[in-house]
Amino acid sequence: MARVLITGMSGVGKSSVVALLGEGGVPAIDTDYGSWKTQAGLWHVDRMTALLEESRDLVVAGTVENQGYFYDRFDHVVLLSAPEEILLERVQRRVTNPYGSTEGERSEIRENLRSIEPLLRRGATLEIDATRPLVDVVGQIMSLVLP
Repeated sequence: MARVLITGMSGVGKSSVVALLGEGGVPAIDTDYGSWKTQAGLWHVDRMTALLEESRDLVVAGTVENQGYFYDRFDHVVLLSAPEEILLERVQRRVTNPYGSTEGERSEIRENLRSIEPLLRRGATLEIDATRPLVDVVGQIMSLVLP
């Protein structure tokens, strides 16, 4: 197996991918949940370092400002991407995460798409079109996890 980071904008499907991978028996962590982040929204360096040192076979999902610090510990950095209108529609109808439910948050998503996603794209080893069916996206990631 391999160590894979899945990243991308809010609403792109990171949590859905992690859930489906987990159902398939792949060790996968969604860092939007639990205590992976500091109050400033960064990954806890010590916790992430320990996780990556103890787990050779793992999928981690998240998008945080300090994720680049960890890129060299992943075999693959996968950017999930989708057009703005798709992201906004997804965040408005999701029930597991309230982020994106206000106009201010949707404006922030629009701005992040323009300013942050290009940075994520530069650090990615692979970009996947997240408008494809979820099962196809997961299958492509599985081909990285279990080559």
